[in-house]
Amino acid sequence: MIKILLSEEFDDSLAKLPKHIQLKAIRRTKLFQANPFHPGLNTEKINPPQLNIWSFRIDRNYRILFRFVGSDTALFILADHHKNIYRYHELK
Repeated sequence: MIKILLSEEFDDSLAKLPKHIQLKAIRRTKLFQANPFHPGLNTEKINPPQLNIWSFRIDRNYRILFRFVGSDTALFILADHHKNIYRYHELK
């Protein structure tokens, strides 16, 4: 099982999402913990690859951005609409 660390930015971003998306995020996080590459999550590495940032789907429109920080640990960075997630590295 994958251990999940939450950044302060993640907590803030998740709190801004609609309640029904927050509930979906909790369910998807449980699936992620059991298998971060479960086909239903559509886990993918974000470009540029050297940033080592990944995302998985909450639903069709929302994603969780994360980084693996160990073989069994992931740091959740941001939860947001997919159009914002894929621009994350440009915003930093």
